[in-house]
Amino acid sequence: MTGSASEAAPLELPPALHDSTPDVIDGVAFARLYGEPLFKLPQDLYIPPDALEVFLETFEGPLDLLLYLIRKQNFNVLDIPMAQVTKQYLGYIEQIRKSNLELAAEYLLMAALLIEIKSRMLLPVKKGDTGAEAEDPRAELVRRLLEYEQMKLAAQRLDQLPVAGRDFVRAQVTIGEALATRLPQVDALDLRAAWAEVLKRAKLGASHRITREQLSVREHMTAILRTLQNTRFVEFTELFDRTRGVAVAIVHFLALLELSREALVDITQAEAYAPIYVRLAYAPS
Repeated sequence: MTGSASEAAPLELPPALHDSTPDVIDGVAFARLYGEPLFKLPQDLYIPPDALEVFLETFEGPLDLLLYLIRKQNFNVLDIPMAQVTKQYLGYIEQIRKSNLELAAEYLLMAALLIEIKSRMLLPVKKGDTGAEAEDPRAELVRRLLEYEQMKLAAQRLDQLPVAGRDFVRAQVTIGEALATRLPQVDALDLRAAWAEVLKRAKLGASHRITREQLSVREHMTAILRTLQNTRFVEFTELFDRTRGVAVAIVHFLALLELSREALVDITQAEAYAPIYVRLAYAPS
C-alpha cells in the first residue's frame, strides 16, 4: 500500500522554485523587446519609483492656478480671501516642490506677491496727500486675473471651433463632365482694332511693281503743237492730263521744254505770280 501510494504521488517543486506565470497567456504577448514577444516578466526587471506619474490637475502658470483656486471655491474675484487662498496656493507649491523643483520655482514669485498683499492688508490704511482712500492692495492682482480669465475663455471658444484635420476632413470629389466652350463677346472696338492690325500687316507685305512704259518726247511735242494751233493762248496747267499719271506728265513737260528751246512756243506771264500761258511762236500759214 505504501509503495503504491508513493509511486502515484507526483513530484512537487519547492515553493521558492515554483513560477506561477504561464508561458503563454492566451497566445498573446504582453510586450515586445527588440521585436521578440515577451510572455512573462523578466526576473531582473527594475522599475524606478518615479517612472510613472499621474497629474490630476495641470496648470499653465501661476495665474492659472490662482484662478482655479478662486473659481473652484466660488470666491468673489473682487474680494479675494487672501489668507485662505495663499494657504492653498503654498500647499500646492509644497507638493510640486518635492517632485519638480524647477516647476515650483515658477510659482514662488506669485507666492511672494500673495504674502506681500496679505501683509499690506494687515497694516492700517493710510490716506494719501489728496485725502482720497488708498487703493486696495488686491486691485492689481484682480486686474491681472480678470484679463487672464478673459483671454483663457477666448482661447477656449476658439478651440471649440471646428478644425480641419481634427474635427472634420475636407472631401475631394472629382466630377467628370463635359464643359461647353463659352466664346468671349466681341464688341465694335475689338473688331476695329483687329482690322487695323490686318491693315498694318498688309502694308508691311505690300510690293511695288515697276513696269516699263514706252513714252516718246517727239510724240508729246506733236501733241502740244496740235493743241496750240486752234487757240491763241493755253494756260500752262491745261496742257497736262492728270489722269494719265506722273510719268506721262514728266514726259509732257520735257516735250514743252524742248519746244521752248527750239523757239516753237512762247511761255509768257503778265506779271509776277500771275498765271503762266503757252502759245505758238509762229503764225500758221
